[in-house]
Amino acid sequence: MTIKTGILTTGGDSPGTNAVIRAIGKAAQSQGIQVVGFQDGFSGMAINQYLKLEGGFFSGILSKGGTLLGTNRDLPFKVLVDGKAIDRTAEIVQVYKQHQLDCLLCLGGGGAQESGRALTEAGLNIVTIPVTIDNDIPLTDESIGFDTAVETAAEAIDRLHSTAISHHRIIIVELMGRETGWLTLGAGIAGGADVILIPEIPYDFNIIAEATLQRNRSGKHFSLIAVSEGAISLDNVRFFESARKASERLHAGRTEQEIASKLDMIEKKAAGDTLHLARQLENLTGLITRVTILGYVQRGGTPSARDRLLATQLGTACVKYIEQGGTGVMIGIQNGEAVPVPLSEVAGKVKPVPPDHAWLQAARQVGTCLGG
Repeated sequence: MTIKTGILTTGGDSPGTNAVIRAIGKAAQSQGIQVVGFQDGFSGMAINQYLKLEGGFFSGILSKGGTLLGTNRDLPFKVLVDGKAIDRTAEIVQVYKQHQLDCLLCLGGGGAQESGRALTEAGLNIVTIPVTIDNDIPLTDESIGFDTAVETAAEAIDRLHSTAISHHRIIIVELMGRETGWLTLGAGIAGGADVILIPEIPYDFNIIAEATLQRNRSGKHFSLIAVSEGAISLDNVRFFESARKASERLHAGRTEQEIASKLDMIEKKAAGDTLHLARQLENLTGLITRVTILGYVQRGGTPSARDRLLATQLGTACVKYIEQGGTGVMIGIQNGEAVPVPLSEVAGKVKPVPPDHAWLQAARQVGTCLGG
């Protein structure tokens, strides 16, 4: 009996996504597996917006950025319709059955893993592949798109050096990474940033200011600061610790979970205020400070050779796994090998930079200030 699988991309676009689609498609064709592509993520699948992926569709897409299938951040249980979040799980299950699928492949970051678990619980056969520039998915050494994003961001930092040196300024470069600092740390080290600020290490304005002033005193009249969008100051950390204690006293009748949830949401919004960081440093140092926010440029462009290799390895391993009847897993990379990881072990979780990680140790040894 012919195996039939669906495939979609969800979450932020990432370099190497098309390379994964190609690997899955070509490997599937060689094994006689039929592939249906759903457009624009879960919201597209909910309305049966699809393409039959065959023939020449997979030709010439290895090096293309973005995703030819389209994407968005909708989850099966949270699809935006006229500004309202609607649960479309039932429609997605119906479309899955309508196409007589044996499996649905979901490519993406944290949202793909959460969605995969939810649809597995709804009775569907799901396999995911980690595709995100943030590299924040647990139990995989690397996610597709991360290497390209590091290269792009490091090149931007390289280019900003000349302006920082010419104008004797502090230049702050904001990179993506709301909950983890993998991208900022990797690009910051590769680009020679003088200060690197990541969410895992709350920063002290005075420590950063002293680091830049020390550089000035030693004759280096410029500083490059790489900061994750989710980096947070020690001042804010202390404020929210006090707020939590006060909330516990004021809202004794509410559950701790309700209180923590509201404060966590506010704290996330307080993190990543790069413009405030710039103002504080200018006040503390007297040095002109400018901000560059890289934004979506980190997602774009041709995937690196490393990302194409990883995409091909994970995509083909995914097809082999579904041939064997496997389901309910993410196909990740561990010690160079493609491995299945139960979705229950990755969904809803993130992979922070460990405090003893080799990159952090190396950054400290070359004199990089980490702000804390």
